[in-house]
Amino acid sequence: MGAAPLLEVKNLVKHFPIYKGWLLSRQVGSVKAVDGVTFTINRGETLGLVGESGCGKSTTGRLILRLIEPTSGEVWFEGNNVLSLDREQMRALRKDMQIIFQDPYASLNPRMTVGDIIGEPLRIHGIASGREREKRVKELLEVVGLSSYHARRYPHEFSGGQRQRIGVARALAVNPKLIVCDEPVSALDVSIQAQVINLLQDLQEQYGLTYLFIAHDLSVVKHISDRVAVMYLGKIVELTDKNSLYQNPLHPYTKALLSAIPIPDPTLVRERTLLEGDVPSPINPPSGCRFHTRCPVAEEICKHQEPAFEDVGGGHYVACHLVKKSQ
Repeated sequence: MGAAPLLEVKNLVKHFPIYKGWLLSRQVGSVKAVDGVTFTINRGETLGLVGESGCGKSTTGRLILRLIEPTSGEVWFEGNNVLSLDREQMRALRKDMQIIFQDPYASLNPRMTVGDIIGEPLRIHGIASGREREKRVKELLEVVGLSSYHARRYPHEFSGGQRQRIGVARALAVNPKLIVCDEPVSALDVSIQAQVINLLQDLQEQYGLTYLFIAHDLSVVKHISDRVAVMYLGKIVELTDKNSLYQNPLHPYTKALLSAIPIPDPTLVRERTLLEGDVPSPINPPSGCRFHTRCPVAEEICKHQEPAFEDVGGGHYVACHLVKKSQ
């Protein structure tokens, strides 16, 4: 019997209501942003969560941290039901669960110095004060590849990559166990992306961190992740270790995503799987398998019956009628 996972997410749902009418008093529908997501993350591992824009990846990350309240479902962290905690208990738990945001400028207060930004979590959680806090801030700046004198500067004085390092230092300040990385490199230049990814990997090794790494770039996810979950229109359609996913993708959507990754060798030609049509609206998702409207191999059953998300062998989970048919 293996060790219990650090994080366990069960059937997580978030529907955002749509109101209409006089003073927006009548609910006319809902955006099904996250619709029954289930996965686990083990201590010290990185789970990559990938998919097109608008599929619910970032919402999932925020639901886990209760930055957004879920409609239903369960989130278990170290055996505690996160969704049942009151405000004080949740505040104490936030030391163990942190987030690195996508936009490294919008997530930093422009009126605060870098030293105050990184030191704020230490003050809020009563971890350090005065000289001790200053010392810890300078240590954190050096850990993420900046200099201690940067503590006196403001966010606008830094480049995008440096700002993201400040965001990483702020997340590290309270010695968390889990960090949700919400597309932490998508706003950065490619050369800087590699530096930040390498930094995150070094920190994981140094501090024993666990990551939920949210991204839409599959090549970045391959570099950092141990396992990868592929999300489409609010649901996870495939989940397995990264080698199985990249060498033997089973879901048609995963195959299409992987076929779009550029190959650096111009002599090699990869067969592209081109998806037709647009991503359906999460307000009124298709019946049956949500991918059937764009799937090149969809059959009649796909239109009417939703496929179960099941292990097809070796911890390779997939939600596809045709995969199970071919087993």
